[in-house]
Amino acid sequence: MDSQSPSCVLVLAGKSSAETEIAKTLKSNNALKLPDNSEVRFFVHPEIQRPPSEEPFQIDLFLKSLSTNQFGRFFIWSPRLPSTHDVVSHNFCELPIGAVCAADIQSKGRGRSKNVWESPIGCLLFSFTIQMDDGKIVPLLQYVISLAITEAIKEICDKNGLPYLDVRIKWPNDLYLNGLKVGGILCTSTYKSKKFNVSAGIGLNVDNEKPTVCLNAVLRETSVASYKFTREDILAAFFNKFETLYNLFIHQGFQALEELYYKTWLHSGQRVIVQEKNGEQVVENVVSIQV
Repeated sequence: MDSQSPSCVLVLAGKSSAETEIAKTLKSNNALKLPDNSEVRFFVHPEIQRPPSEEPFQIDLFLKSLSTNQFGRFFIWSPRLPSTHDVVSHNFCELPIGAVCAADIQSKGRGRSKNVWESPIGCLLFSFTIQMDDGKIVPLLQYVISLAITEAIKEICDKNGLPYLDVRIKWPNDLYLNGLKVGGILCTSTYKSKKFNVSAGIGLNVDNEKPTVCLNAVLRETSVASYKFTREDILAAFFNKFETLYNLFIHQGFQALEELYYKTWLHSGQRVIVQEKNGEQVVENVVSIQV
């Protein structure tokens, strides 16, 4: 290990005593590693009395609002990480399925085409683990995740008497609000022991108005209420929704979610250009998306 590498703080927490015991075991065994082999300092919540962060994630608030049977119940938080996605994918076999890692700041967040960017305070940044049997439906998982986020935001608005923020899905894995990107999803998978180990990463701009738009800025424009979206509420609402939608997806197929998905995606009625190759010529046809 490079002696100059900065140490990383990982705070482990569980919804129940069983998940808390897993956290204690992982800490005592120093079982979780980072891809760059930098030093990791472990704490089991609530060992840290003064979280090392400007705006620390409120773990108790998140766990209290969580009502799932599997997803989100084992929780890892860090004030700063290169990438939450790398934490869960690199340690997939050490973590329980449904484990989630969240960070206040990411320095090397990942996206499509190996894009890398820094994510500042004000974003909900998390990744979690899923295990699937059928490889044919793994590519559809990102649609279920996108739908769970939009439905979670809708539920929070309904619960608090707020105007609905029209967060839309831009195919295949971006989230848009008022015509600007407000979030994105990244899913990667590996195949091991006849199972597909999927790491799903999500970034959502909750309270940072730059460089595009954030949920709270739009909410201030549309409501006189003093309510602010919090990362804790959105993350809990997401997993509560995702677990329900995921079970429908696994047992009934994506067709059980299609109607709801198409109500939420951005492209209905849009005109697109389809290119087809006819011999040596490329023919362009303008079509409208009808769903």
